[in-house]
Amino acid sequence: MNFTDIPSFSNFKKEDFFSSALRIFAWQSQHNTIYQSYLKNIAASSDIKNYTDFPFLPIRIFKSHPVVSGLEIPESFFESSGTGKQSLSRHYYYDLNVYKASFTEGFMRRFGAPQQYCIIGLLPSYLEREHSSLVYMVHQLMQQSQHPLNGFFLYNHTELFELLKKLEAERQPVILFGTTFALLDFSISYMLPLSNTIIIETGGMKGRKEEIIREDLVARLQLAFPLAQIASEYGMTELFSQAYADQSGIYQCPPWMRVLVREEDDPFTVLSHGKGALNIIDLANIQSCSFIATDDVGEVYPDGSFRVLGRLDNSDLRGCSLLVH
Repeated sequence: MNFTDIPSFSNFKKEDFFSSALRIFAWQSQHNTIYQSYLKNIAASSDIKNYTDFPFLPIRIFKSHPVVSGLEIPESFFESSGTGKQSLSRHYYYDLNVYKASFTEGFMRRFGAPQQYCIIGLLPSYLEREHSSLVYMVHQLMQQSQHPLNGFFLYNHTELFELLKKLEAERQPVILFGTTFALLDFSISYMLPLSNTIIIETGGMKGRKEEIIREDLVARLQLAFPLAQIASEYGMTELFSQAYADQSGIYQCPPWMRVLVREEDDPFTVLSHGKGALNIIDLANIQSCSFIATDDVGEVYPDGSFRVLGRLDNSDLRGCSLLVH
């Protein structure tokens, strides 16, 4: 097995998920030295009968160790944006074809072909840093779109407003990816009905503003940009797949991604649904680790959809302090 030996995302079926996850677990438990060490330290069982039996690697380990499934550590990586002097997560990769296939197919399943849209990125906190997986994804979708007015924006909101006004007059379908704080800043100064635009908020205040709940964000964006569809993307540096939500705030995963829930005071009690901290199986993470215990808190529903409710604070990380050596 190698890091491309997984079913095609375009043909992937939900019934293939568990068998694929078992194969990837067997591969990573042997060829990922960090994951292998973690499994040894927690005395993990290799007898996997259900999704909830997989051992999940704490996501913070991406900040301190190279989580790589392979013989060598590649030079290429994505890096989290972070704030201040905190340590940043790095997601190393050998080949971006898996990432491209995952985010392209995930986008198409939710929004259709990129070619029908003008794609705009209002992503200042990410554009100002190197190694952003989000910027790479949006740029690649622009490449597939090939619309002549595709582009990224930092703080030049007047230019963005004029572009959106032009595209609206032409009835051109638009996808606008934006960080939470940038969309809020833009919405304070400008108002424009956008009947042909889907705004995809990617989360993240990044220390710029006081955090707000998603319902307040949607309400503010709907006030400034009536008629626009408001969607959300759930993704992170440590994952090669994304989930999307509509205005309800309920995320849907692509077939090769599954979200589970663990008890906050017992990280080894994992359930298929309920409230707690979120665990993710991402089969596109074949080059790193497909089994991640995140620091997000949410609710997972019986059908596999989920809602994000917040983040664990440091006091809630108890039980995840098993070190990797």
